[in-house]
Order: sequence, then structure tokens, then C-alpha cells
Amino acid sequence: MKVFLFTVVLAGALLHGAPASAQDKGSVDPKPLPPLANPDDPKNPAKDLFGRKLTPANMQARAIGFYSRGCLAGGMALPVNGKNWQVMRLSRNRNWGHPDLIAFLERLADKAPKAGWNGLLVGDLAQARGGPMMTGHASHQVGLDADIWLTPMPNRELTRREREEMMATNVVRADKLDVDPNIWTPAHVGIIKAAAEDPLVERILVNAAIKKALCRDARGDRSWLHKVRPWYWHNYHFHIRIGCPKDSPSCKPQPPTTESEGCGAELAYWFQPKIIAPPEPASDRPRKHMTLSALPAECRQVLVAE
Repeated sequence: MKVFLFTVVLAGALLHGAPASAQDKGSVDPKPLPPLANPDDPKNPAKDLFGRKLTPANMQARAIGFYSRGCLAGGMALPVNGKNWQVMRLSRNRNWGHPDLIAFLERLADKAPKAGWNGLLVGDLAQARGGPMMTGHASHQVGLDADIWLTPMPNRELTRREREEMMATNVVRADKLDVDPNIWTPAHVGIIKAAAEDPLVERILVNAAIKKALCRDARGDRSWLHKVRPWYWHNYHFHIRIGCPKDSPSCKPQPPTTESEGCGAELAYWFQPKIIAPPEPASDRPRKHMTLSALPAECRQVLVAE
């Protein structure tokens, strides 16, 4: 159990951090960030540099580095509207990804109605050039991560204000021990299963209560369950991660998941009283911010490219 605890803590430190919640409202009139006083200062947090790049680097598409320490060249935008999807929180400008991720999301959106899901409400992907974000995620840096709301798309196009202020659906019961039976549906199982079955997907992060429900409700072929991993938060959305693309030799892969369904002792761990609540950040310690020197050397070229 000590080994497993270390693995969980390490995974959290390296891979995800506290997410930019779907419940954080955006702005219908976002203001540009002011220029940096000393843009060439090597002490500038990398998030301040990449967060000011609103367009992609005009380079061959590549995911560079690790999911929580890297950047994105040649990023592609997911259109804000599709036949079976709508992008939320447009003011964040985080609907960018590697072309493989964009193609995957379009495939998943096509499959959604067959899974009983009306369509995707798409949360954060990556910034135009990837890299660390001004708020929220520690990962989502290389254009291979996507958050999908646990709220089905309505039968109409949402207004800009709705996209910025509408709240995602919390499907987890108040005591965090299971999903809310008044909200959870077979369609939730269907859309997560459809995502997990795509060969590009390496893992999906969900709240432990959602993993518990999937273990209980999955029928037939259950081989996809090993990709679905419990993690803190993720009660409003599920986080999809695809593997390193063939065109990205500098992409650093994450160790693969085990082939186990993860429905036994591994899942029970998450329901211990000391584990079930998300850890509180240490407010008395100054937070260290990653600088450009901490990222792969190629990210400097991505940052300065036209």
C-alpha cells in the first residue's frame, strides 16, 4: 500500500495538479494581458510567456516534452461548433491541440449519439502553443489532453454568455462515496466507454465515485476499464489523454496503465477517509513557477516562432 500511495502522490505531482474547474466562469469580453515589463527576463514564469501567445507557432505539428512539462508546435484549433460538439469557456482560448487530438475529438463526437450522448461540451484542451497555463492545470501542455464535461450538449447552439457562465453537472453524491443516482445515466457510461475504446486514448481520469459506478455498470466487454483511472476532482468532467504521436520524437510518454480493470483493492484505496477528500494546497508556502529553462529546449523556438 505504501508503494501504491507513493505512485498516486507522484502521479498527482507530475501529471495533473488542481484543474481549472468547469465551474470557473469565463468572460464574454476578455481583456488582453498587459505586456511583460521584461519579456526576456529568464526568471519570468513560463506560464506568463505561453499565456500571452494567442496563435499557434507556424511549424510542423509536434507535441514536445511531457504532458506537464512541454509545449506544442503547429497547434490546431478545434472549431468552436461542430455537428455534435460545442466548445465551452471560449475566453480561455484553450481549444488547441495536436492534430491527432482534434481528429480524435471529432471521431468521439460522431460516436456520441450512438452512445446515447447528445453531443460533447468540450472544456480545456491546450493553449495555442501549449506550455504552462496561467490558471489551473499542471498538464495539458503538449496538446494531447482534453476535458469533456459530464453534461450532454443541449439541442441548440449555446450563446456566448452561456458558454462562459453555464455550470457543468456534478455527477458525484455529496458524501463522495458514489454517483448521484438522480443524475448518473447509462449515457455517462456510454460516452466514457466510447472514448476509452479509441486506440489513441491511453488513459481517462475520473472521480473515484465515477470509476466505482463504471465498474458496477459496465456490461459486456470490460477491457476498456483499465484505461479509466480515479483521481481527485473530475466530478464535473472527465479528462482524456492520448499517447505521443508518431510525428513527435521529442514527446515523452507516460508509463502505460496496467491491464487490470482497477475495480478491486486499487479502487477501494480511494474511499479511505484520509484519501477521499482532495488535498488542500499549502497556502503558507510560496508556489514555485516553472520557467522557460525548465521546458525542453525546442519550446524556446516554439515561443518565438511567427
